[in-house]
Amino acid sequence: MPGHQDGASFSRGKHTHTVPMSLHATNRRRLCESLQSNSQVGSEAVVLLQGGDDVPRHCTDVSYLFRQESYFQWCFGVREPEFFGAIDVDSGKSILFMPRLPQDYVIWLGRIPTTDDVKKQYDVDEVHYVDEISDVLKAAKAKVLLTLVGVNSDSGLTSREAKFEGIDSFKVNNTILHPEMTELRVFKTPAEIEVLRYANKVSSEAHKVLYKSARPGMHEYQMESIFEHYTSKEAGCRYTAYTAICACGPNGAVLHYGHAAAPNDDLMLDGQIMVIDMGAEYHCYTSDITISFPVNGKFTPDQRIIYEAVLKSNLAVQKAAKPGVLWPDMHRLAEKTILEELVKHGLIQGNVDDMMAVRLGAVFMPHGLGHFMGLDVHDCGGYPKGVERSTEPGLKSLRTGRVLQKDMVITIEPGCYFINSLIEPAMKDPVKSKFFVPEVMERFKKFGGVRIEDDVLITEDGCENMTQVPRTVADIEAIMAEGKA
Repeated sequence: MPGHQDGASFSRGKHTHTVPMSLHATNRRRLCESLQSNSQVGSEAVVLLQGGDDVPRHCTDVSYLFRQESYFQWCFGVREPEFFGAIDVDSGKSILFMPRLPQDYVIWLGRIPTTDDVKKQYDVDEVHYVDEISDVLKAAKAKVLLTLVGVNSDSGLTSREAKFEGIDSFKVNNTILHPEMTELRVFKTPAEIEVLRYANKVSSEAHKVLYKSARPGMHEYQMESIFEHYTSKEAGCRYTAYTAICACGPNGAVLHYGHAAAPNDDLMLDGQIMVIDMGAEYHCYTSDITISFPVNGKFTPDQRIIYEAVLKSNLAVQKAAKPGVLWPDMHRLAEKTILEELVKHGLIQGNVDDMMAVRLGAVFMPHGLGHFMGLDVHDCGGYPKGVERSTEPGLKSLRTGRVLQKDMVITIEPGCYFINSLIEPAMKDPVKSKFFVPEVMERFKKFGGVRIEDDVLITEDGCENMTQVPRTVADIEAIMAEGKA
């Protein structure tokens, strides 16, 4: 493996985290080692990846803010669009191909970097121009190009395969690379974990500001604005990891509220409970945190019942999560804990094991317990070959069905929601109806929901919670009171 210089890094200032480019060199080394042990990969194979492109808004000359494609980012850490990257599997030599920019670029967009500038910035072995790919790979005597083609198990979309002028003169294999890279991305390196910890620390602090800022009479989007302002100003996070969910009252029962047709624009009312799901992103590494709290700073008895049921569920999973545990079993544990609390407080009645058998838990928590997290908030690798997705309610929404292993990063996000389109049919169902106490359920018809989401790292004998925000009723009421002082 060629040597790499010290000091090349990404940072947004002295007060932010410094990400060494050695993080990506380590990922490239891991990839080469994995491919070298693959009997399908012969000598003189070269990995070829195409980075993301600048994307205009429809037919205009205004572009969306560029964010690098995640597999390319994992290998190279390049923040600009229109790049290609190659890795010689035998030697580990890394090559970037940069776009050849027009001279008037300097007028509109600034200085044009040289190939030497890019080589030093990203700590790679060689840098050439995109229009030289064919000649460079021929000179390297590449026998086969390994390109990336695979389906994302969350979106169902297929990754874009690298294409360049002259690729037809090379032998190409597009089946080997995707499962190899995907599996490597599931397990985080120490340097990756540090970036994820930073993103979590930043987001945790921003959520604390939200606790202190919330008031009846505000609009949901003001909470979104406060979070984004804090993570950008205080921590250099220009991006959030996903669309913000800032849902008060009944909106909290809409799992992915915050989209274009429901853009966090409702009024926050006294007496409502609120669900805020937001996470900052740094160097494309993500965070994903959800807090739930009363808009006025004081839990009502009913809000406390649901909140503490979900918190108990979250803590039960954190205590049980460790290497060797099957993730669907953690989902069942979360469901069972919530159902036991709902029985305790009279919303439902009967034997909890019987409820589990008919999947009653999915009525209150239709989403999966959690998902892998890394360069994407719903990170890849949830369903590799041999891991089948359940067809049962609730469980079928799990974004992974795997056995937990050390160095996986996963979210723990149980929730309890009062979604009328699920509850009303269940209360009429001949099998499930006997479990409900209708007069008590009526009190919660416009409640909304509660979700508590933490990001955890699976360790040798348990898990580390990277999310650090107030969670108990007492701590939340205290920090909200502090905000009003």
